[in-house]
Amino acid sequence: MTTQFEELKAIMSRLRGPDGCPWDREQTHLSLRPYLIEEAYEVLEAIDSGASGQLREELGDLLLQIIFHSQIARENGEFDVEDVIGGIVEKLKRRHPHVFGDGQARDSREVVKGWERIKQQEAQGKDKAGGSILSGVPRELPALLKAHRVQEKAARVGFDWDHIDQVFAKVDEELAEFRSAYRRRNREAVEEELGDVFFALVNLARFLETNPEDALRRTIDKFIARFQYVESQLRGRGLQPQEVGLKEMDRLWEEAKELEETSESDPHKV
Repeated sequence: MTTQFEELKAIMSRLRGPDGCPWDREQTHLSLRPYLIEEAYEVLEAIDSGASGQLREELGDLLLQIIFHSQIARENGEFDVEDVIGGIVEKLKRRHPHVFGDGQARDSREVVKGWERIKQQEAQGKDKAGGSILSGVPRELPALLKAHRVQEKAARVGFDWDHIDQVFAKVDEELAEFRSAYRRRNREAVEEELGDVFFALVNLARFLETNPEDALRRTIDKFIARFQYVESQLRGRGLQPQEVGLKEMDRLWEEAKELEETSESDPHKV
């Protein structure tokens, strides 16, 4: 009996075949790159929405990208999806010696430390960037997430602040340096110091066990919702934002905030 996974592989092979789809046949690893990123973000959006049906669909779209890349690699004589699965199965067993071997791990913190130690050993074996613990951070990660991962990895080997008060002090220090660069009207220094401010804030988020990428995304969504409220209220009066000025838009913005707070305090109120 053919499984759905096998059928999916067969469909992808057919789409790439001589009698398949012209668009699918033209694709390469590089041409598919933006779709992989897009599908990954749509999975995140589905997770945030809490809609299991949407998550199921988006995970399927992401799986399609993996099958697509694996089919291309198979045609090139490199590997196929079974090799992909075999590789992750072997990696999971190797990196969980406390489950599949004789290793010990009392809590999740020890698991993470052990995982990083094994990854570093693997990197040294492959001579990746001299076996740096930071070599496993993907170059193409969004900047906030990349900063968080870099700091997290460095902290796991002891390169970290002892107390959150030190992190707050670092944020204040970087803000002061940014203001100084701004007052000097040094554009290059402003950009550099602004980057330092972001990096320090990411460190603060890490200490607070908050993912900065998720926090910023929620803030962006909140801004969009409030601004769209302003637009809708003005549209109902036959007006555009540029016609009323900041004072009126700010009043509607505060109105949107009050409605949010009312909804959060009593979910039964509209």
